[in-house]
Amino acid sequence: MIQAFIFDVDGTLADTERDGHRPAFNQAFKEAGLDWHWDVALYGELLTVTGGKERINFYVERYQPELKQDINFPKLVASLHREKTRIYTELLSAGMIPLRTGVKRLLLEARAANIRLAIATTTTPANVTALVTHTLGEDALAWFEVIAAGDVVPAKKPAPDIYQWALNKLQLDPAVCLAFEDSENGLKSSLGAGLRTIVTINDYTADHDFNGAALVLTDLGEPDVSCRVLQGVLTGNTCVNLDALNHL
Repeated sequence: MIQAFIFDVDGTLADTERDGHRPAFNQAFKEAGLDWHWDVALYGELLTVTGGKERINFYVERYQPELKQDINFPKLVASLHREKTRIYTELLSAGMIPLRTGVKRLLLEARAANIRLAIATTTTPANVTALVTHTLGEDALAWFEVIAAGDVVPAKKPAPDIYQWALNKLQLDPAVCLAFEDSENGLKSSLGAGLRTIVTINDYTADHDFNGAALVLTDLGEPDVSCRVLQGVLTGNTCVNLDALNHL
């Protein structure tokens, strides 16, 4: 039987990238007096790099390489990322970034069945706290026994380190856990840690390679709103629930 669910955050719990992190980055750039603008297409390219500070570095290396020579560049990156996080949190508090279909239902089902919950993400702990508390309530952070986030491991996804760290804290074998992801890098990370993985795609990840996933779906669905199965078999159900997952 399944003993724990381990969730990615951005793109998995909520569709945060396009309408949350991207405009927050752009506002941070504007406030810093920079003329950078990450449109939807460019941000899709930048998402091949995991981690916000790493994403800024990648952008500068590719489009503004002369800035890398500035002795204050590391401070600029840290400042931009800090301001981006503040702006992103404000968007969350205004209710601009809802949970994806079926997420809250499945979390409540898991809690009722005493399935342990954890998070494994490259986003910052502050972003995790903001998303969870503003979408699920002030007490909901305590639902997650382990929160592996940000820089708790040096190697970010697709490296398996963040999932291995979470499994170590849970003291569970990967065979009794399920991971939930939305991207190819995330899937590589969870598979590298030996976890069976459910993938729910989004606009940015629809064309990713999800070979090895146990299920690939449009979303987790609801009893009255069926999800669409893109890979694998959702046995006897119209949505991802505990019965369907135990059949895996």
